[in-house]
Amino acid sequence: MFQIFTILLLASALALPASLHAQETLDQPDGIVAVVNGDVITRADVDNRARLFALTTGQAIAPETLKLLRPQITRQLIDDRLRMQEIQRRKIAVPDIDVAHAIADIERRNRLPPGGLQAKLTGQGVSPSTLIAQIRTQLGWTRVLRQELQERGRISPSEIAEQEKIFKQQTGQPQYRVAEIFVAAEDPAHQASARKFADTVIQQLRAGAPFGIVAAEFSQSQTALEGGSLGWVRPDQLDPQVAALVGQMPAGAVSNPIKVAGGFDVVTMEEKRTVGSDLATVLSLRQVFYPFATQLDPQNPTPEQRKALVDGQALSKSAHSCADIEAANRAAGEKRPSDPGQVRLDHLNGPMQQLLGGLAPGQASKAIVTQEGIMVVMVCTREQKNLATMTRDDIANQLLEERVELASRQLEQDLKRRALIDMRSSS
Repeated sequence: MFQIFTILLLASALALPASLHAQETLDQPDGIVAVVNGDVITRADVDNRARLFALTTGQAIAPETLKLLRPQITRQLIDDRLRMQEIQRRKIAVPDIDVAHAIADIERRNRLPPGGLQAKLTGQGVSPSTLIAQIRTQLGWTRVLRQELQERGRISPSEIAEQEKIFKQQTGQPQYRVAEIFVAAEDPAHQASARKFADTVIQQLRAGAPFGIVAAEFSQSQTALEGGSLGWVRPDQLDPQVAALVGQMPAGAVSNPIKVAGGFDVVTMEEKRTVGSDLATVLSLRQVFYPFATQLDPQNPTPEQRKALVDGQALSKSAHSCADIEAANRAAGEKRPSDPGQVRLDHLNGPMQQLLGGLAPGQASKAIVTQEGIMVVMVCTREQKNLATMTRDDIANQLLEERVELASRQLEQDLKRRALIDMRSSS
């Protein structure tokens, strides 16, 4: 599914149309906003990131609103330059294929088809190089932190045992699946603009912008690469200010800006459960997708759409294993991944829950007609699981993430103290 990103990774110099904030850009097309240890950040860089913000939220944003956001966007670009300079100083390379995989993960988490993110970018006049550079910096910074931590990155058996003990003691207590967008504001002088940025992000999230994509592109925490996801956490694992609010939030809610050490957190409460108890039916699936070249008009299907339906109906009768479904999806061009990942039956929408709930493992579904194409789905395995348990690997990963985040903030503070940053003009 990653071959489609070859074009994306080569599209590093697409021309930007002058349709969004055209007059402001033309006023100072190459104006220097800041110089970071000799590296220049231009007005065009800031405007391009602003365009990316507008596209990411999926909402129309007034030019005057984006103008208010420019100071915070500029500081994000400064932080990115400092990170990339440290990546280069350590001679750390980030291969193009790693960037492609990260973009594919963003698309998968947000249920976009392969290439869907690229299509959104180019369709709205945003150079894909803006997002590519940002993700390359995030990946390289992760490698920097691995070097920085070294032995401190090793989680000892005793540390895991201590967390297991705490987990058992808290059986029956609340646990939350939370995602965050962290907006840095260590300098008190920058807190007002950071708060404005957070407020605007929240406004767009509540209007329907996808939290995971916004987090991936604008959160200044290491969780950005995971769409802001913190996973399942107990209240004692969160900042006290965040924990106090999350416990009162319904699933799906987006918080107001929460003042935490170093900036502001915007969080969404995705799900609640109790420690040690979350029984669910978990399915592993395979799917085949026959795409339509044009959107379906049910009253006037095209010959191609009729053929796709015939192909789906034939596969529904002939497929007897998940390997058959995978082979059919490859033959159809693998426009959607064969393996959508494990899913909870009770988290599916009503019609899909009813459909998959009635399928035995190895039994193909009927051909499912959508506006974009024909799907056939098969259940490979069906298991009853207690999802509220944590393995030793889960605990080790959680402890490591906390350690990595702390190391990231400490190293960034050190880089800023040593940096020569010349702010040339108001952004």
